[in-house]
Amino acid sequence: MDWGTELWDQYDIIEKHTQSGLELVEKYVKFVKERTEIEQNYAKQLRNLSKKFNLKRSSKDEPECRLSSYQSFSDILNEMNDYAGQRELIAENMMMNICIDLTKYLQELKQERKTYLMEAKKAQQSMESTYKQLDSSKKRFEREWREAERSAQYAEKTDQDINATKADVEKAKQQAHLRAHVAEECKNDYAAQLQKYNKEQSQFYFNDMPLIFNNLQDLDERRVRKMAQGYILFSDTEKHVMPIIGKCLEGITKAGTNINEKNDSMVVIEQNKSGFERPGDVEFEDYSQGINRASSDSSLGTPKGPLDLLGKNKSKKIWLFSKKSKPTVTEDFSHLPPEQRRKRLQQKLEEVCKELQKEVDQSEALGKMKDVYEKNPQMGDPASLASQISQTSQNIERLRGEVNKYETWLAEAGGRGETLRYKPHFNNNGAHDVQSPDGAHSDESTPDPSHAIYAEFDDDFEDDELTAAIGNCTAMYNFPGASEGTISMSEGEVLAVVEEDKGDGWTRVRRNNGDEGYIPTSYVTLALNK
Repeated sequence: MDWGTELWDQYDIIEKHTQSGLELVEKYVKFVKERTEIEQNYAKQLRNLSKKFNLKRSSKDEPECRLSSYQSFSDILNEMNDYAGQRELIAENMMMNICIDLTKYLQELKQERKTYLMEAKKAQQSMESTYKQLDSSKKRFEREWREAERSAQYAEKTDQDINATKADVEKAKQQAHLRAHVAEECKNDYAAQLQKYNKEQSQFYFNDMPLIFNNLQDLDERRVRKMAQGYILFSDTEKHVMPIIGKCLEGITKAGTNINEKNDSMVVIEQNKSGFERPGDVEFEDYSQGINRASSDSSLGTPKGPLDLLGKNKSKKIWLFSKKSKPTVTEDFSHLPPEQRRKRLQQKLEEVCKELQKEVDQSEALGKMKDVYEKNPQMGDPASLASQISQTSQNIERLRGEVNKYETWLAEAGGRGETLRYKPHFNNNGAHDVQSPDGAHSDESTPDPSHAIYAEFDDDFEDDELTAAIGNCTAMYNFPGASEGTISMSEGEVLAVVEEDKGDGWTRVRRNNGDEGYIPTSYVTLALNK
């Protein structure tokens, strides 16, 4: 069924219906546009929320940054930020695929509908014009026919009048004949106009208007199909990002399951353990004996407490819940408790060693570049590198001084500085003779005594009894073991592990021949007994 057949006489209804359909498209576009604005505002608010509560940690030294609860909260904020991005993507895709596309299609439909309505109006005007011509010819035919009848009656009356002359009779007859001839012509013209109008009317109602109505029907059906696609896209646009949104939500769930309260407690201990011993009993001062202080072998006798260990402020008492003033930060971290000081010095020493290694690599690269320039002058002027080489050498000397400084402080704090990973030896020209494990060779025959491991290792070997091995390790790099308390090893060598790394970067090992010593933990792969 089509409009041209069934609704041939409902032009006004069809015009109103098609206009209403186009208005529905406009209304839907406006609806989707406002939905995109809601999504964009929602995404913006989510981003601002994540930014507002973001744990801004400018340094890894922040104490909370290692706690799983803080890390998980940071992960949740990141996932929410990604979630906001997906909401923005929904808004963008809806705007592009629905709003812009439908708006463009709507303009095309409006122009097409306007064309069809103009064709209908033109056909209507043509038929009205033909009808006016028909009506005019009909009225003329009617008028002339009446005139012809009157002329015929007058001629007959004149012919019967005895007083009329022959000339009057002849004249009346000629006039009647003339009028009859004109009336006949008007009749023929009217018949022709009628035939023309009937033909145009048939063309109008059976061809022109049905075609226009069917075209409008096709236009409206295409509009409906496009609307249906727009409705589906409204859903599919969000469905498309649902897997990613699901991953964001899974990430939030994972952040919750990754929290380890026991590990957080251990981190708090590790970060805040002072290394002090608990205070002993307060000594009994027996003024009855006339002495200032008296020691007793009874329960009043006291072992040395933290104040004695510090060697200062002996007259002051440590209270757990007293409000402590913020200490002045010092370069050697002496403001920190022993355990925390050792860790910070170890960390700082590793940072300086890494920086030193970069400068050494830079110096070596400049030296090679200088050699290339000297051998191939066309590639560059060796003198142009002098300032860079000089600056690099100064940086190396400065950093070497800092390494020695932090090593000294670390020795005072009782640490075992594991710096061989980043610390090469230098000749007088600033080039390094012994490379790190990441580099090439190590000159074991000429160790630098300035980088000796501290003599405190000697105390670990006073016991003559062999300690049972707790596992074994395989050397990944050569280690000279030239410093006191260490033991040499070759790449691939398997050694017995006697003592685990206590957090200072060193592991105690033993060879089959009984030789024992310390090696850098990072130089080996461990396989401990369970």
